[in-house]
Amino acid sequence: MQTGLYVAVSSQMALEKRMNTLADNVANSSTVGFRSTEVKFNQLLGDTKPAKVSFVSEGQEFLNTNNGGLNRTGNQLDFAIKGDAWFQIDTPGGTALTRDGRFTLTETGDLVTLRGYPVLDAGGAPIQLNSQANEIKVGADGSIHQDGTQVAALGLYEANFSNGFSRYDNSAVMPKSQPEPVVDRFDVGVMQGYVEESNVNPVQEMSQLIMVSRAFENVTALMRDSEGSLDEAIKTLGGSK
Repeated sequence: MQTGLYVAVSSQMALEKRMNTLADNVANSSTVGFRSTEVKFNQLLGDTKPAKVSFVSEGQEFLNTNNGGLNRTGNQLDFAIKGDAWFQIDTPGGTALTRDGRFTLTETGDLVTLRGYPVLDAGGAPIQLNSQANEIKVGADGSIHQDGTQVAALGLYEANFSNGFSRYDNSAVMPKSQPEPVVDRFDVGVMQGYVEESNVNPVQEMSQLIMVSRAFENVTALMRDSEGSLDEAIKTLGGSK
């Protein structure tokens, strides 16, 4: 009977983690460049006797790599990435990756995010432009031109998130593995005048959130019943009245 309680507790821990990720996805369904978090659960076999019992793992988070929809803005400093790659930015917490390409230019010519974080090139250096130039044109390869001359290039990076990651400022992420510049990939490029919307389907995520919440309530009710049965068994076997 106690084994059943342990299984129920492991299930609740997994359901709680999934509820948290779903709630975060829903909250960021309108966040530019946001990629939703999914959770993979595995079955664990406990070494219990006389028989082995299956438990639910806590779950491993991973990023949904599906691209979000593109929204045309016409702004020359708005960029969207085609394919599976990221911009790299320099934040107070360290370098981070983002799909949010809403950039701006400071008076000194620094290309920065809306929060003021420097945007980096493929070599990891901050991008410096001429703030007095009339027009900025960016090619599909990320090359930045001013007055007909290439002056810099947007860095595009790829990363392995299977070793884990942490989020920074909603849409930015920090992978535990070192990101690498994208080289010789024709399936990756930059689109100027566009931004990428969140890849979250809010209706689907809300439906899953309701289902997970109900499952959590059902497990809680099951645990209450099991605890009641255990108390009754103890009283009966112990001769209590």
